[in-house]
Amino acid sequence: MKEFIFSYRESCGIALADLLALAEEKKLEAERLLLADLFLKKELYETSYASLAIPFDEQIRERVSAVAAQKKKFNPTVLVVIGIGGSSLGAKAVHQAVFGRLRTRVVTNIPLLYFAETVDADRMITILSVLEQELAAGNNILINVVTKSGTTTETIANFYVILELLKKYRPDDYAELVVVTTDKDSPLWSLAQCEIFTCLEIPKMVGGRYSVFSAVGLFPLVMTDISIEELCAGARSMVTRCLNDDVQNNPAMMSALIQYYHYQRGVSINDLFLFSVDLEAMGKWYRQLIAESIGKEFDKQGKQVLMGITPTISLGSIDLHSVAQLYLGGPRDKCTTFVTVEKNRNNIIVPHDVSGLAGRSFSDIMHALSAGTKGAYLKNNRPFCSVVLPEKSEYYIGQFLQFKMIEIMYLGFLCNVDPFDQPNVELYKREAQRILNVL
Repeated sequence: MKEFIFSYRESCGIALADLLALAEEKKLEAERLLLADLFLKKELYETSYASLAIPFDEQIRERVSAVAAQKKKFNPTVLVVIGIGGSSLGAKAVHQAVFGRLRTRVVTNIPLLYFAETVDADRMITILSVLEQELAAGNNILINVVTKSGTTTETIANFYVILELLKKYRPDDYAELVVVTTDKDSPLWSLAQCEIFTCLEIPKMVGGRYSVFSAVGLFPLVMTDISIEELCAGARSMVTRCLNDDVQNNPAMMSALIQYYHYQRGVSINDLFLFSVDLEAMGKWYRQLIAESIGKEFDKQGKQVLMGITPTISLGSIDLHSVAQLYLGGPRDKCTTFVTVEKNRNNIIVPHDVSGLAGRSFSDIMHALSAGTKGAYLKNNRPFCSVVLPEKSEYYIGQFLQFKMIEIMYLGFLCNVDPFDQPNVELYKREAQRILNVL
């Protein structure tokens, strides 16, 4: 099995010797040793690093697979995941990478997957219309409500609206068509026990943005016939790779060092440049991961630092026609990670043209565009690193997601912030609740 390739160009403004010196100066090896020690002693579940243990936890996959097998007996034509942020982005990232963004009912016996995330009435009406059509036609739908706290405003609102529709058409057996994924003993867990909904537990120390390999991501994925075994196998291989002591061959350490090095020099924007539209959701998953993990008002000692790297997403070759001028000619405030795919699921040959493209494949053209973009960055001394995925399969997507989660753990250590909390997010929630209370 191939591994994905991570690389960077020293000619983009940073020498390997400088990265290694930075790693030694910041004592990054101490963090790696801590992770490796916790991993070897199997003590990760008791710490904030618990997400590293999940791909190795066969009991989680067995439980998820058993519930999925039970629910597949109802032959649901639609699965709607009700969740937001870390409760939806991971599953969406994997599903779109494997199936593509425009999946229709081409594959039989696999339910269509919808995500009810925000309380946008127009969007929800569209989803409700699809669900009602299926129910009115005598088909089954399956609801998977996902919220770690069990109290997320948008999720609870969407859940009760969709549940009401389900009860209308399935008054006697609606509970069989609901799966609740939440913390044990959360308010939603308690409700599920009363209603006899099927429950899937989120490990206590695993935060939402790190939960893709838990039931949060695995249940909707296995319901749509995505191999969670391959997904977690890819993740396991990356844990091993990213806990080794060779910095040069540890992509998570290298990527974290590169970002931190440039951040110290005023480069505060991280652009994930994806040369496949099917990876856009993966970019949004990473956007949350780095924004919530590194964007902090205070460091670990309680000193106000207003730390943060602003994540952006670009799609090749679409955004070469919208932002390339800015990236190549504008301020030097961006560090870019290019993500390309070696082998796509399909290929197309250009039949004829007037500009020398006849007989060329789309893969050849996309490769030339991505290579040309990197060449332009080199000539303009714009910092970047590269990830090459052999293909958009479960194994390699699992590798990428795990690589990025470990990268953020190292980056949090370098920035001296807690990469697992998000205290400021509670501010808008409290204000929103205050406003709702007076309406």
